[in-house]
Amino acid sequence: MTTHDKLLGVGVAVLWGLNFLAIRAGLDQFPPFFFAALRFLFIAVPVVLFVPRPRVPLKWLLLYGFGFGFLQFAFLFSAMSIGMPTGLASLVLQSSAPFTVILGALLLREQVGRRQWIGIGIAIAGMVLIGWDRAVGAGLLPVVLTVLGALGWAVGNLGSRLAKAQDPMRLMLWMCVVPVLPMLALSAVVEGPGTGWAALGNAVSTGQFSGLIGLVYVVVVGTIVGSGLWTVLISRYPAGVVAPFSLLVPVVGIGASWLVLDETPSVVSLVGAVAVIGGCGWGLRRKPPAAVAGSDAPPLARALVYSTPAPSSSTADGVTSEP
Repeated sequence: MTTHDKLLGVGVAVLWGLNFLAIRAGLDQFPPFFFAALRFLFIAVPVVLFVPRPRVPLKWLLLYGFGFGFLQFAFLFSAMSIGMPTGLASLVLQSSAPFTVILGALLLREQVGRRQWIGIGIAIAGMVLIGWDRAVGAGLLPVVLTVLGALGWAVGNLGSRLAKAQDPMRLMLWMCVVPVLPMLALSAVVEGPGTGWAALGNAVSTGQFSGLIGLVYVVVVGTIVGSGLWTVLISRYPAGVVAPFSLLVPVVGIGASWLVLDETPSVVSLVGAVAVIGGCGWGLRRKPPAAVAGSDAPPLARALVYSTPAPSSSTADGVTSEP
């Protein structure tokens, strides 16, 4: 990998790590489900108008969007809105990697080696340690919701794998269309039909633009720029070469939250963080034979799994979407 591309990999990790600060800014101003709906709405409108729909079975596109778009962000944003620390959220969401491996083994019959199972066990132990620390200190529910969000991400990954898209970036963009209406409906039922729109109008009329700036960052920088650059890297190098850069995302997320939001993680949570990152990284030491084309699995998961070879008609290794 060239120095230029290494810097790109680090840059994407930084963009995605800072994405959690942008999410926090948005959640400080908007209800969580409404903010999630806006996140996808601003991508979905131009996608429907200008981006051709990928040639994949509709059922797998819907599964991808329901898991990755709806379930993940409904749980994640709910967790962060009721007290999940921003930096810790960026870490716990990495549990989508072992979840993807486990679901792939159970439902897609993907083979997982002993080293990968050990890595999964270490990562899960780290999650349990973090959950225990939060339960003792400030409540377990935010951690549980974040883990459920990671499980939703893993469910979406199955849809992405089964779709076998030749253009994973286009698949990712069309995925953003799926959760818009369900998220708006959930917002109307849980938060009130006019609550989110009133918050949006108030932000514009009073000049309180921090939440809107956060939304723009999530949509433009996190999704379009970050995922676009990651697609370039994953098209040039094997997934196992690019994957380690994703380990920097929670490091940046925790560090930025520490500096900007004064969120100081406890020693126990830091030990759990090391276990999670170390467990996921353990699986990167052995390269899988081939990635399933169109997979939106976290690169950690694709490095942890011995994936079945992709069909000969498929040309892309896959793309990872940011949170």
